[in-house]
Amino acid sequence: MFSDPAKNVPYFGLAEGNRVADFGAGSGAYSLEMAKRVGSSGMVYALEVQKEVLERLAREAKAQKCHNLKVIWADVDKLGGSKLPDNSLDAVLLANVLFQSDQKYTMILEAKRVLHAGGLVIIIDWSGSFNQLGPVPERVIKPEGVKEITAQAGLKFLNDFPAGANHYGLIFQK
Repeated sequence: MFSDPAKNVPYFGLAEGNRVADFGAGSGAYSLEMAKRVGSSGMVYALEVQKEVLERLAREAKAQKCHNLKVIWADVDKLGGSKLPDNSLDAVLLANVLFQSDQKYTMILEAKRVLHAGGLVIIIDWSGSFNQLGPVPERVIKPEGVKEITAQAGLKFLNDFPAGANHYGLIFQK
């Protein structure tokens, strides 16, 4: 029912040594999977506004001896809120976070800000409400809506990928 990081992360095209951020990391399933992909010379920044969730993820990363994952308490709904430097990352993942935000455009601009030229914004979100298993219907953002926002932000649509039965996946480039 939910999107599967082990199946979805290969679509991201990550390589050893990449530096990536997981905006709204939550439990960190995507962060941990990406950390495997970027290897010991790479880095994953797991950003989350909920401190207790972030603390659990930090403990899990330590238990898994995942030394290339750094947790950051951040509000990605604000420009500069990620606390990451400009033009410093290869990719930013927004998995199941856009539907929650009232500042979607600002969040996309923040992702763009931290990417170097050619960097990727990867978006996975709910394709529907599914009897409230996903977000309430009025919070669902369709792929067309995401494409409009990212185009306004100056990102180029590259491709989509199958992100699970109830999710879509989209990749954009700075």
